[in-house]
Amino acid sequence: MNLPLSSLARRSVLAAALVALAAPALAQSDAAWPTRPVRLLVGFPGGSTPDIAARVLAEPLSRALGQPVVVDNKPGASGNIAADTVAKATDDHTLGIVINGNLTSSKMLYPKLPYDPARDFSELSLIATAPLVLVAANDVPAGKDFVAAARASGAKWNYGSVGVGSVGHLGMELLKNRVSGMDAQHVPYAGNPQVVTAMIGGQVQLALVPPAIAIPQVRAGKLRAIGLTSGRSTLAPEYPPLTDLGVRDFNLEVWTALLGPASLSPAAKARITREIAVIMKNPEVRQQFFERGWQPVGTSPEGMRARVQEEAAIMGRIIQTRGITLQ
Repeated sequence: MNLPLSSLARRSVLAAALVALAAPALAQSDAAWPTRPVRLLVGFPGGSTPDIAARVLAEPLSRALGQPVVVDNKPGASGNIAADTVAKATDDHTLGIVINGNLTSSKMLYPKLPYDPARDFSELSLIATAPLVLVAANDVPAGKDFVAAARASGAKWNYGSVGVGSVGHLGMELLKNRVSGMDAQHVPYAGNPQVVTAMIGGQVQLALVPPAIAIPQVRAGKLRAIGLTSGRSTLAPEYPPLTDLGVRDFNLEVWTALLGPASLSPAAKARITREIAVIMKNPEVRQQFFERGWQPVGTSPEGMRARVQEEAAIMGRIIQTRGITLQ
């Protein structure tokens, strides 16, 4: 049935009026969140690198939101306990700081993982990244001699990490995949300080560790730096990328990201992403991240999702081809 032009015109005017009324209402809803303190869960103990990133972010985010942002450490299961708590939150005021593994490799390593990284979260922003430094005992050849020595080493060398499935572990397995003949054996430790002690003591020859841990040991002459797992970095400008030494197709970083549960309201998500975009451009905030061993980033939710998907594919191939399990 054709309506008279006047009826169509009246309906168009009414529709336009409703849209105009809805826009301020949405803006007011956005601005109204949060209505109480925001809980920021971290799946690692105080003083850990994810905790440091969370505490740098919490203060400016609290100022921007007009509510306290309370960092709540809930360590255990490589951060998966805290991630699961975020996934199941329904109060619209629970967020989380997670690391690579919680979103990229945990599902492949933990058959009974209680959350689905691809389904149970609202991605908000990648917060900060850092390369890892490949460090070695002082009797390991450095520079461009390293690759030849690694190929010739076979299974004679050991490498340390903070545990099966950690970025340091998977990164070393990726390195073995890229350097034919290298078959260094994995020795897990409770933390990076124990890895460093073992390397100085000669129990292991290699490890991938954050710059903040590697650089003091290298400058003290206790360890030797081979190269970075990513491109050149302002966090460790004196070290070359491993690709410059002949390691093909190798790019890996540790990172932290901000997320909420899948149930997070559109108003909350819009407000957080808007504020994070501003915060991560603040020079003072950026300097605080840098001083604590992080390269500040800040991305859109879509940018974070793309990074997770790309890295999950790489880690998945390594886990499958190297037969890595947590059994």
